Amino acid sequence: MSSTLHIDNALDNAARALLAALLAMICWSAMAVNAQSFPTRPITVIVPFSAGGSTDIAVRALTTAAAKTLGQPIVIENRTGAGGTLGPASMANARPDGYTLSQMPISLFRIPHMQKVAFDPVNDFTWIAMVSGYTFGVVVRADSPFKSFRDLIAFARANPGKLTYATPGTGTSLHITMEDIAAREGVDFTHVPFKGQADGTTALLGGHVMVQADTTGWGELVEAGKLRLLVTWGAERTRRWPNVPILKEVGYDIVANSPYGFAGPRGMDPKVVRILHDALRRALDDPDYIKTLTRLDQDNFYLSSEDYAAYAKRTFASERLFIEKLGLSAK
Repeated sequence: MSSTLHIDNALDNAARALLAALLAMICWSAMAVNAQSFPTRPITVIVPFSAGGSTDIAVRALTTAAAKTLGQPIVIENRTGAGGTLGPASMANARPDGYTLSQMPISLFRIPHMQKVAFDPVNDFTWIAMVSGYTFGVVVRADSPFKSFRDLIAFARANPGKLTYATPGTGTSLHITMEDIAAREGVDFTHVPFKGQADGTTALLGGHVMVQADTTGWGELVEAGKLRLLVTWGAERTRRWPNVPILKEVGYDIVANSPYGFAGPRGMDPKVVRILHDALRRALDDPDYIKTLTRLDQDNFYLSSEDYAAYAKRTFASERLFIEKLGLSAK
């Protein structure tokens, strides 16, 4: 009786093992087929800043170009908030099938050092490709008394805490760089965070803030004479505004351009990642996209999937040191 029971149990275990192996093979085969046919429906790309800003404009141009290669439309969804981290954080919980991606701002590597977050900025994402970076600058209204960036600093020194400046969110490069400058000068600025550039520009034009630090979405207003550009933050003067100084020329050894790219949820099929990477890489050379970058005074900063993943790890570590230096670490 006992021998018969042992034999029956062994047969049951063997059957279960065989069934598990068959199921695994079926799942693997289904994944392989899905990867080979990917994509078969529209892809959603989250933009973590508001519509109409530089990020939104650049991503729309790039994904329109990438859709030509993929053979499926790419739908843009603006999910703003938390300094640009709300969108990617929500994307991390999506199915890792390649149909939900996000633009990845550099604030992802910084804000986790400043406050508690519900994501791991290195391991919760599948890194696809880095594509570009920003041109940042500081603008004021055309009727502002600030004719130069040094005028702004002089006002802040004479009026502690009264200089108000807009950015697209706490923890963004705009916020952190302005606070870095304030710390170096020993002055106090009052930061006014918004969900995106468009909101900040509206506040500036309406007189609700005195200064805006942001990407080049303000460019047309500068050229129309409604805003005055005081300084840009690149390594060299911009092509579009060659008469405007960079930070190094007004006394600060700072270059800020915040390279960004695209990622999906953790656990994506490498074959799907390759398809998306190749479509984005090809889109970087699209003439319409290049025209958009020129208008925004941005450059291509391409990194492959592997190199982008390594960049994410390095940047997360280096941002911790910078946040600690500024005294902005989570308590």
